[in-house]
Amino acid sequence: MDRVWTIAGSLEPVPVLSRLDLVPEPVAAALKTLDGADRVAVAEIDPTLADTAEFCAHYGSPLAASANCVVVAGKRGDVVRYAACMVLATMRADVNGVIRKRLDARKASFAPMDEAVALTGMEYGGITPIGVPADWPILVSPEVAAAPELIVGSGIRGSKILIPGDVLMKLTGAEVLPDLARVLEQ
Repeated sequence: MDRVWTIAGSLEPVPVLSRLDLVPEPVAAALKTLDGADRVAVAEIDPTLADTAEFCAHYGSPLAASANCVVVAGKRGDVVRYAACMVLATMRADVNGVIRKRLDARKASFAPMDEAVALTGMEYGGITPIGVPADWPILVSPEVAAAPELIVGSGIRGSKILIPGDVLMKLTGAEVLPDLARVLEQ
């Protein structure tokens, strides 16, 4: 990979397929079959700096290029449907509006931490859409889908993935959902 990542700051990205030891098994398995994985990089980070704001401040990566993955649980009666939702760090997911309707749920909320970790096989604070259960939709804001470069979780707190939005959209179940996110008030 000869790619220069303009959003990397002080990170030292390497081709992800050469360092699958920096991601958990569900993420590694998904990356091995992802069309465009040769355009994806991974960088090792201090796990205590995995939270977006601290990460960006420490490594000099722009907040506007960071995308967060949140796991949402939608309930209707006894049926629970999950989704991985991708929004820029500068935005907030519309859980009780757009996401709830997409999941055909009466009620939607962020999945509890222990549930999200158990269902994904990933660490809290590092959850990524890469490798989530195959029957989950991956709901992506238009801003994330259109981004030329993004920094996302890797499935663990000790690394980050750098990925173009168009490659992220090649994940099984990925769909752009208009109005998924709103800009955070300052």
